[in-house]
Amino acid sequence: MEVTLLGAGDTTGTPTVGCDCDTCERAAERGVERTRFSVHVRNERTGETLLIDLSPDFRHQLLREGFEAPDAAVVTHIHFDHLHGAGNVFRLTRELPTHAPDSVDPVTGESVAETVRDQYDYLDALAVRGETPFEPFEAAGLEVTLVPVDHPPLDCYGVRVVDPETGATFAFSGDTTYDISADSREVLRGADLLFADGIVHHEFTEHHPRGGDDHDEDDVPRTFGTKHMTIHGAKRLAEDLNADRYRLVHVSHFVPADRAFEDPLAVDGERYTI
Repeated sequence: MEVTLLGAGDTTGTPTVGCDCDTCERAAERGVERTRFSVHVRNERTGETLLIDLSPDFRHQLLREGFEAPDAAVVTHIHFDHLHGAGNVFRLTRELPTHAPDSVDPVTGESVAETVRDQYDYLDALAVRGETPFEPFEAAGLEVTLVPVDHPPLDCYGVRVVDPETGATFAFSGDTTYDISADSREVLRGADLLFADGIVHHEFTEHHPRGGDDHDEDDVPRTFGTKHMTIHGAKRLAEDLNADRYRLVHVSHFVPADRAFEDPLAVDGERYTI
C-alpha cells in the first residue's frame, strides 16, 4: 500500500491567502504547502486507488503529484475542506464510488452519505454509497472501516484502511478532539502508519474562547477548543494507539515558524509505502 498525503493543512491552508505571518512566509521560502486535507492510497497489488476526503484543492493536488482520477473515495464529514472538492469529479471520470457514513446526524437530520448525495445530485459520476460505522467495506480492493470520532457539532469519522492480503494498515484519526471512544480507538489501534489531527501547539489554547480540554497528568491540554487536538494531544493519541509511524496533519499557520516544519508535523506530498 502506497500512501500519499495530498493535503496536510487546515481549512485555510498554509500559506494562507493574504497572510504575511512568519509561518506563511517561511513556507513560501521553503517552497512547501499545506493545502486542504486529502489522502491518496494506492493498492499496489491491483493498481486501484482510493481518495480519502475530497479537498477543495483536489485538482491541484492530483496534478502536482501526477495522479490520475481515483477509483474510489471516502468522505469523513461534510465540512468544506473535506468535501467540497467533489465538483472536480465533473468530466474527470465516468464513475467514482464514494463511500460515506450512513448514520443519521442529529444536527442535520441526515447522514453524511445523504448530505453528499443531496449536495452533488448533479454529478452523475459521484456514486454515493452509505456505509455503517464499525462495519468494514471494500473500496479499491482494500478493507475500509469508518469509526465515529469527536468533532462537534457535526458527526465526523476516522478511517482504517487494511490490505486484506498483506495486513498493511493505514489509519486517519479524522478531525477530532482527543475524546475518541474506546471502541473507535480499538479499530484505529496498531496501524503501520497513522495520520493524526494536530492543529496548534497547546500554548495556543489561550487564544481560543473555549481554551483547551482533555488535560493530561501534567495539566497540558490535548484538545484545542472544541474540535481539534493540540499537537501534544495528537502525539499522545499516536502513542496511545501504538502506531508504528505517525504524522500530524490538519496543521494550521498559527504554529510558530521556528516549529512549524519540525517532525512529526507533515507537509504536502509526503509518500509512504507500508
